[in-house]
Amino acid sequence: MPVAKGTPLDPGRTREAILSSATDLLYRRGLDGVGVGELCAAVGASKETLYRHFGSKDGLVDAVLAARSDRVVRWLTEAALAAGPEPAAQLAAIFDALATWYAEPEFRGCAIVNAATQRHGAPARPAAARHLGRYLTLLTDIATRAGSDQPQRLARQLLMLIEGATVLADHHDTDGRTAAYAKQAALDLLAAHGGRGGDPA
Repeated sequence: MPVAKGTPLDPGRTREAILSSATDLLYRRGLDGVGVGELCAAVGASKETLYRHFGSKDGLVDAVLAARSDRVVRWLTEAALAAGPEPAAQLAAIFDALATWYAEPEFRGCAIVNAATQRHGAPARPAAARHLGRYLTLLTDIATRAGSDQPQRLARQLLMLIEGATVLADHHDTDGRTAAYAKQAALDLLAAHGGRGGDPA
C-alpha cells in the first residue's frame, strides 16, 4: 500500500486496503497473535494512518469483524436465494455453501466466533452477537416460510447445527462430511417442524 511521495491519497481506498490486509492476518494469527507494530508493517500503513482511520487496534478489529460479517451473511443469503423459493432447498444450499468453505485449505473456523473466544469482551463479543443474530434472521425467515409454529426456536436449533458443524469442520472433520451430516440433520429438523424434509438436491 505504500505510495510515492506526493501521490494523492484516497481515504476510502486506504481504509479498504488496511481492512483487507488486516482481515487475512488476523484470521491466520488471531487477535493477540500480532501486535500493532507488526500489523502496521503487514498492512503497509503507519500507526498514525491506522489510528486516523480506526482509532485503535480494537477499532480496526471491530471494523474487520463487521466487514467479514457483511460478506459472510451476504454470501449465505445469496446462496439461499439462488436455490429458489423452497425453504428446504434454501436451507440445503446454506450447508452446501458452508461445505465449500470448510474444504478451503486456509479454513480456520469462523473468524468472528474465534475472535470472541479469544476475547470475551468488546469489540469481539458484541461483534459475534450481532453476527449470530444476523444468521438467526436468515434462518427464522426460512423456518417461518417452512410453516414452523415456533420459527425462532427452530432457527436457533438450526444455528446450533451451523456453528457446531463449523467447529467440527475445523477441529475434527475425520471424513470431510461434516457439512453433509449437518445438512441432513437440519433438513430432518425442518421436516419435523412442518417443513418439507429430505435432501432436495
